[in-house]
This record gives sequence, C-alpha cells and structure tokens, in this order.
Amino acid sequence: MNTQRRAVARTVGVATRAMMLLTLTLGVGYTLVITGVGQLALPAQAQGSIVTDQAGDPVGSSLIGQSFTDALGNPLPEYFQSRPSAAGDGYDGGASSGSNYGPENEDLIAAITERKAQVAEFNGVTEAEVPADAVTASSSGLDPHISTAYADIQITRVAEARGMPVEQVREIVTAHTAGADAGFLGETRVNVLELNLALDEWEG
Repeated sequence: MNTQRRAVARTVGVATRAMMLLTLTLGVGYTLVITGVGQLALPAQAQGSIVTDQAGDPVGSSLIGQSFTDALGNPLPEYFQSRPSAAGDGYDGGASSGSNYGPENEDLIAAITERKAQVAEFNGVTEAEVPADAVTASSSGLDPHISTAYADIQITRVAEARGMPVEQVREIVTAHTAGADAGFLGETRVNVLELNLALDEWEG
C-alpha cells in the first residue's frame, strides 16, 4: 500500500514539475522572446500599427477601419467614407463579424438597395456607378480599405466640401493607393483613415 502511495506521489510530483517547467518555458519564455523579436524587427506592427495625427496623438490603427460620421451617425462630407460594417454598431473591434446573410436574403437585398441610393445621392453619381464595397460589409466588419472605384466617386464631393481643387484631392488619393501585395495578392485599395489624415494635414 505504501509502495502504491509513493508511486502516486511520485507521479503527481513529476506532473507538477513538468507543468511548471512548460508554463515557464512556453507561457512566459516564448511570449517574451516573440514580443522582443517583434519590437526589434517590426516595432510599428507589434504596437498595433497605430496611426497618429499631426499632434502625435493616436487616432486609430491602419489595420482597423472606422466610421467618419457626426454624432447622429450622418456621414461627414469632407471625409472619404469607409465601407459599411456589420461589427457591432459599426467597426467594433470587440465584435468582429460579417452579417452572415446569403446573397438572396431579403434583408440584405433591402439594405444594399437602400445603401446604393444613399451613396449615389451623397456623392452625386448614378446608382450604376456605386461599387459593391460601398454597400456591402467585409467578412470581418473591420476592413480599413476601400476600392479605388469607391474612392473615385467620392473625390468631387470631398473636394467641394473642403474647398480644394479636385485634382489635388485626386493626387492625394493616388499617393495613398496601394497595389496588390507581392504584385498579385489582393486588389488595389485605399486606406481610408490614412487618406483622411493626409487631407487634414494638407489643409493644416
């Protein structure tokens, strides 16, 4: 009986020491090493790709989209608008998700129809000119980019709201347009937050 108890005690002791060693090695050591490598090799990315304004204050992340609306939720005409978001109340980092509606869902069809009319009226274009990303949310609900097509139909409206030459706004859009990653992954896109900050800096 004593032999059996000693065997059990030995097994428990080995398991406890193994758990403590693995916790320190993988839970603490590995985390510290990876964090250190990240801070040295890719400090901006490791810190969350934070974007700052002219005063150096953080205003968001280049990886997470946000809305450019007033207190009532109305889009601000002087800013380029992001695509719709189904994450919480809109671009909620704690509720990342899409709508999960299928293409034949009546609610989705109604929402797209309403959004298309609103986007067309807001930007002074026809509904046929409104691109898909202007009326549909991304699967994460946090996409910080819009297509160049969506940016293009907003240029005139933003220029008029800011009293800027249309061509000047177009040049800023072009300067903040990124191509496909590695030349073939993804599509040409525009980061909305970075574009709007560049417009503010130009006027400042």
